[in-house]
Amino acid sequence: MKNSARTSLAISVIVSTYNRPDALDLVLSALAEQDHPKFEVIVADDGSTEATASLIRAHQLSQRCPLHHVWQPDEGFRKAEIHNQAILKATGEYVVFLDGDCVARTNWLSRHAALARRERFVTGSKIKLSPAFTSEVLANRLPLHRSTLKLAAWMRLTKRANHFLYFTSLPDGRWRHYKPTSSRRMYGCNMAVWTEDLKTVGGFDERYQGWGSEDRDLAARLINAGIYRKEGRYATDVLHLWHQEADRSRKNHNRHLLQLVVDSGVTRAVKGLDQYIGRYDFRVDLSRMTSTQKGEQR
Repeated sequence: MKNSARTSLAISVIVSTYNRPDALDLVLSALAEQDHPKFEVIVADDGSTEATASLIRAHQLSQRCPLHHVWQPDEGFRKAEIHNQAILKATGEYVVFLDGDCVARTNWLSRHAALARRERFVTGSKIKLSPAFTSEVLANRLPLHRSTLKLAAWMRLTKRANHFLYFTSLPDGRWRHYKPTSSRRMYGCNMAVWTEDLKTVGGFDERYQGWGSEDRDLAARLINAGIYRKEGRYATDVLHLWHQEADRSRKNHNRHLLQLVVDSGVTRAVKGLDQYIGRYDFRVDLSRMTSTQKGEQR
């Protein structure tokens, strides 16, 4: 992809959130200052209260990019489902997923665009902030998205963050294709996928409820479909605000579902985007599917 194509790449940023408007405020403020010229933001809201809706309305008045709010009732952790709802609303040819407690630096989207390649999905990493520093950031609305490598080194030395080398910006290269079928270090909070590839595998599988594995399930099915992972570390990394662990009571159940997907080589979500055909103008691009995959649609 040439530089001109990278800058014109239409991106849909899907930001997942649940009842954390203070963190979402920083995330949306950082997205407002992205240097990529063509993108929209879709907040995928898994049942937050009016405080989140009010915050989003305020940002809609000031954002230079289109900002949309997709909401579903609070019926437990249903991140896979709200992600699918957001995908169906996305107009960009490339989708970048971001958690609502992860602050992106101003060049985050342009670096994702620079790494975008057909038949690849990109996974970045995250720099974890300490609980005390997170409280300081939120209380003072510190502009983390403008952080420099020097500041990152200070945060690491003072134990405010667990890493600083991720602030470096290494170029694209063959090394980014190392272990393309591995899901190790795969973070759904910072992941980029071509929209047509998402539709080819049916998006997220909504059988995953409760915390865990819905992102790795998507990655596994993409890999099974011949859409391989590309390393986004040292270019696209984000700053992760600390939070208490989510309820992980369904972790083992979700891991069992994931292992079945890995072992079987299945490509399409059992309960994914297909169920919405008819409600939306949604089509699967059959030209990109193998004969085996086409057989799964009948």
